[in-house]
Amino acid sequence: MIEYSEFVRLSRSHDSDERGHAAHLAALAFLDHDGPADEHAALYASLINFLDDPSVKVRAALAYGLLHSEQAPRPIMMALLQDSPIISRAILQYSPILIDADLFNAIRKGDAAIWLSVAQRAQLSSRVATLLIERDEPGLVLHMLRRTDISLDASLLVRLAATHGVEAKVRGALLARPDLPGPARLILVQRVTEALRETRLVAGALAPERLERLLRNGSDTALSAIGEAEAYLRKREFVQTLVGSSQLNTRILLHALVTGHVMFFASCIAELSGATREKVFTLLEGGSRSALSALMLRADISTALGKVLVQLVLHARIADLADDTAARHFVVTALIEELIAEYDGVIPEELEETFAYLSEQNIALARKAARGVMRVFAATTHLPMLVPPSDNSLPLQLPAA
Repeated sequence: MIEYSEFVRLSRSHDSDERGHAAHLAALAFLDHDGPADEHAALYASLINFLDDPSVKVRAALAYGLLHSEQAPRPIMMALLQDSPIISRAILQYSPILIDADLFNAIRKGDAAIWLSVAQRAQLSSRVATLLIERDEPGLVLHMLRRTDISLDASLLVRLAATHGVEAKVRGALLARPDLPGPARLILVQRVTEALRETRLVAGALAPERLERLLRNGSDTALSAIGEAEAYLRKREFVQTLVGSSQLNTRILLHALVTGHVMFFASCIAELSGATREKVFTLLEGGSRSALSALMLRADISTALGKVLVQLVLHARIADLADDTAARHFVVTALIEELIAEYDGVIPEELEETFAYLSEQNIALARKAARGVMRVFAATTHLPMLVPPSDNSLPLQLPAA
C-alpha cells in the first residue's frame, strides 16, 4: 500500500530509480484495480505519462509490470513495442497482447535479434513460424524446426529438406518432427546416404563395392519403411511423387515385398494400375495367381517380372517377412532356385537386374539370419563337433593378401 501523494512524489522525483518504482507500482495497481472508475482512469493516465519518461529504466519498469498480462492496455504496449531495443524485444517475446499482424510487421521491419525474440514466444501460429523461417537465417531456421509444438506446412518442410538437408543439425531437427511428410524424409535419407559415402571413416572401413551395396540397401529399406508409414496413414502423395519423378523401379517393388512392407507395395501397384488400394490389397491377400498376373499387367509390369512378383506375393502369404529375417532368407532362396529351375540356369536379360537384386539380398539376409545361431546352439548342446581327419598331402595354397 502506498499513499497517492507519495506516489506522485516518486513519479516526479529526479531519481530515475524512484520514478521506475512508481511506474512499476502504477502498472501493478492498474492491472489489479477493482475500485472507482475515476481512480482507474487516473492510473491509466499515469501509465501513459511514464511512456514519455527520458529514462529507459523507467520505461522498462513500466513494461516489466505489464509484460505478461492479457489485461495490459494495448495502446501502451504498442508504444513500448516501438521503444528501445531492450524493451521492444521483451514485448515481442512475452506480451500476450500482440496478435499475428503485430508480429508480421515486426518481423518484416526487424533484424535478427527481433526475429529471435518472436521465435521465443511461448505460442506461435504456423503463419508466423513460416515467416520467420523464410528469413533464412541459419540459427533461426534450426530454432523453429526444433519447435515441434508448432505445425508447419508439408510443402515448407519438403523445401527445407531439399535446401538445408545437407546440414546435419537441420537433418536431425527435421527428422525429429512428427509432422515431417514422407517426401521430406526420403530427401533426408538421400542426404544421409551422400554424407556417409563421403565420410572418410566410413569409406576407409569398407571396400567401395560393399559400401555401395550397404548404402543402396539401407536407402531402399528406408524408402520402403517411409512408404509403409505413409500408406498406413492413407496418404498417396509419397507414392505419387515416386511415380511422377520416375523413382519407382523394379528394385523398390521387390524390396517392399522382401521387407514385408506390403501396404507400400499395394499403394505402388494401385498407383501404377489405377485400381483402388483396397482392391489391390484384397487381391494381394487372397487373389488367385491369374488375378495377380492380370493386376501386374494392368500396372504395366512386364510378364516376366510380373511372374516373379506374383510368386513372391504367394510366398509372402505364408511367411512373416516384416519381422522374421530367417523367413525372408528362406523366401528369397526359394525364389532364386525357382528362377534357376524355370530358365534352366539361363536368366533372361529382362530379369538380370531382378536376379542380381535377389542374389544380393540372399547374401545379406543369410548373414543376418546366421548371427548368433552357433552361439545359441553351443550353449544348448553337449555334443562334440565331429571333424574328419585332415589330409596334409595337399598343402593349402592361397594367393598373397
